[in-house]
Amino acid sequence: MSTVLRSAETNTDERTYRQRIRAWTLYDWANSAFATTILAAVLPVYYSVVAGATLPSEAQATAYWSLGLSFSLLIGAILAPILGTISDISRSKKRLLFTFTLIGVVPTGMLVLVERGDWLLASILFIIARVGFLGSYSFYDSLLPHVARPKDQDRVSALGYAMGYLGGGLLLAINVVMIQLLPGTWGPRLSFLSVAVWWLLFSIPIFRRVPEPEAAGHLRPGQHVVASSFRQLVETFRDARRYRELFKFLLAFLIYNDAIGTIIGMAAIYGAELGFGSVELILALLLVQFVGIPFSLMFGSLPSSAARRRPFYLAFVCFNLVMLPLAGVVASRVLPGDASGAPPAPFVSTESAVGEGSYAADAPALVFEGGWDSGVISAAQSGLEADRPVQTSAADGDTVSLRFNGLKAEVLYSSGPGLAQAAVELDGRPVMGEDGPVVIEGSSDVQRYGQRLVVSADAAGEHTLTLRASGPFALEGVRVLPPPRSSSLPTIIGLLLAVQAVGLAFAWLTQRWFVRLADTLNTKRAIALSLLLYTVVAIWGYFLNSTAEFWFLAWMVAIVQGGSQALSRSMFASLSPARKSGEFFGLYGVMEKFSAVLGPLIFALAVALFGSSRPAIISLVVFFAVGGYLLLRVRVEEGQRVAREEDAKLAASGAD
Repeated sequence: MSTVLRSAETNTDERTYRQRIRAWTLYDWANSAFATTILAAVLPVYYSVVAGATLPSEAQATAYWSLGLSFSLLIGAILAPILGTISDISRSKKRLLFTFTLIGVVPTGMLVLVERGDWLLASILFIIARVGFLGSYSFYDSLLPHVARPKDQDRVSALGYAMGYLGGGLLLAINVVMIQLLPGTWGPRLSFLSVAVWWLLFSIPIFRRVPEPEAAGHLRPGQHVVASSFRQLVETFRDARRYRELFKFLLAFLIYNDAIGTIIGMAAIYGAELGFGSVELILALLLVQFVGIPFSLMFGSLPSSAARRRPFYLAFVCFNLVMLPLAGVVASRVLPGDASGAPPAPFVSTESAVGEGSYAADAPALVFEGGWDSGVISAAQSGLEADRPVQTSAADGDTVSLRFNGLKAEVLYSSGPGLAQAAVELDGRPVMGEDGPVVIEGSSDVQRYGQRLVVSADAAGEHTLTLRASGPFALEGVRVLPPPRSSSLPTIIGLLLAVQAVGLAFAWLTQRWFVRLADTLNTKRAIALSLLLYTVVAIWGYFLNSTAEFWFLAWMVAIVQGGSQALSRSMFASLSPARKSGEFFGLYGVMEKFSAVLGPLIFALAVALFGSSRPAIISLVVFFAVGGYLLLRVRVEEGQRVAREEDAKLAASGAD
């Protein structure tokens, strides 16, 4: 058998064909661990709390983290099309995939060395690792048209996403257990090492089983591969009219994937803003990971006329499109508030106490006794968004108190060299912790702003919070927290499973009604169906205000997240010349990277304009509508014809 893979049309025996598909999809299992543990769940928190512990504030740590994200995206966007074209000309897709896998794996493993204050080391390692992750994904995607036959590309692409959900979610669950059980910082640090080992180990099959695709033409004597690659890129853009349908799809993908990326990236922040607990948010993330597995496979089968059960799948998806929002809203209204997670009544100010809200250090509600001096923490000094007032005690025995109506109060203070402790009292009695009376430690080896301590009373009502300084102490303010939501996750999950059971029964009984509609589905229309579900998600996200709705919404996202991305990848593969897959998937990767920047930026602008994330969420409807409209105008058959002609032309030139 030839060691060069021309395309998936090659007469390959079925056993070898299936082995190549398994090896290709297993790479998604391998590198998705980076996406879940490093990008989403563990490293961002570790960077802020541990690596950035010596920075002036958590806000500055967040700013540096965001800078690293943007810088790595920029590098990836620049390299992707250039290296993709080089891989086409020099027949080096697998070699570059291996190279970028190592570029990702090695610094990911080295994150185990990051300890308190090592934010610069963490930033450098993360940027290099993410460049490796982004680059490897482009070369991995470019192998799809060489691994899967055209009629199988939707299914195989969806299988890859399903494997990614399973692998990334499984290792994340293991890492969460490690973080809970291992002492100190060893849990997260060994989690980073486990991602590197996982990624490298499960990458082996793709390098062993998938042959190197044939080059797009050949280099003539005296030609340099880099110069030829740039020349090829220029020719492609000059000939953009010929690839009109492909570029129309890329534009549609950029627009609707902006909104998809924003929902994925901002879901946890949006949930936290609405008052959902961190445990609920992490569990919802795991829910999307694991529920997305069967639904990715389901969506991958919708365009295939060979899939016998696609009327059943379509009926099940349509049922969820209608019933998930309806059931979620009904559950939030019918269930008791402590089960549904509906917001409790707010704490309001009384004649003798202030209600929920933030009270800066110069607020009249704060009562200072002793020699307190007023000052200002500048934004430039602390990395905060605006100047912040601060009151500094002068001697031992200085006190500050706040009478509030509520359950919990958050003390904001600064720490640094020369600052002292402050004992914490509630209603005239010391607040007790696991190791005795709670004391705020104001002394630290570096100046740090925006430090927080939450004090909780036994029951809601009017309380007096007092801080008793033992020397110089810097207070930034006190925030009276809103009443916490309470919910019953077993009840919510039970209702979700009940809705799905009814949906399966509905789909089984009514699948005959969906046969004709299923027969009209192709890849383009299946993507459009996923965008319809995402539109409902955005509209519903604007109104939701209970934990029950949030979980029902997360389930709906799980239905379409993998399927929409998998089908977009396979559709792009069908519009691209297989021999130029490196170049064109490099362009595809650029669009994915820009969507990871533009979507959150537009989200942030909407928040700045309206002062809330709710209008930002519903503004995504415009992206789904415009992107879906452009998608439906893509003439897929024409684009595929152009791709076949280009492949034939390149094959002929390579044979000369």
